[in-house]
Amino acid sequence: MKTRSAITLVTAAFLALSIQTVLFAQTKKDVKADIKDETSQAEKAAKVFTEIMDTPDKGIPHNLFDSASCVAVFPSVLKAAFIVGGQGGRGVASCRAGSGWTSPAYFNMGGGSVGFQIGAESTDFVLLIMNQDGMKSLLGDQFTLGGDASVAAGPVGREAGASTDVKLNAQILSYSRSKGLFAGVELKGVVIKPDKDDMKDVYGPDVRAKEVLTSDSKIKAPEPIRVFPTTLARFSAVKKSAK
Repeated sequence: MKTRSAITLVTAAFLALSIQTVLFAQTKKDVKADIKDETSQAEKAAKVFTEIMDTPDKGIPHNLFDSASCVAVFPSVLKAAFIVGGQGGRGVASCRAGSGWTSPAYFNMGGGSVGFQIGAESTDFVLLIMNQDGMKSLLGDQFTLGGDASVAAGPVGREAGASTDVKLNAQILSYSRSKGLFAGVELKGVVIKPDKDDMKDVYGPDVRAKEVLTSDSKIKAPEPIRVFPTTLARFSAVKKSAK
């Protein structure tokens, strides 16, 4: 009887361990699947920024990028219109922290316009957050470009030499790339707010963008997601703390 009981206990323990192992493997698989889309967003943003910075005569001036507190990239924002137009897309942002960049936070971009227009196009947008006031807007629940935060079309390439006033006065400098053409664009009326679903998938429930983007944040993104801040670091010449 004792032998049979011992065998039964060993068998039960083995089954429990097997089930636990399967569940753990499934959980790991689900976690990876859950952030597949968010990883893709980070990779797209990194690719957009790399392609822009690799064309120095037509890209973002390095002196402006080196002065920026945060960078947000919204790849493949869809703009569609028929009389009443609108645009919408998702992106990621990182801020300077000590000698590097914070883990990325996820955001949505949306806005509208009215007028006689028809067509659809996909556009990449890049935002340089230039100062503390711009950061306060980014770290809030949502903000409107040109309303809650002042925005100006960012200078491109060698135009940087004439950009002093723009750099000093604007909280955010904005750029767009569509059909291969990269230029500064004034994005007034566009609303930007954290993407709660993406944030939850990557960092867990109740983690806010502000917690991720502050300089003293202890929150680390999964390795695949860090492709965006790693890319920003490649082009950074000046280390500026984001507080």
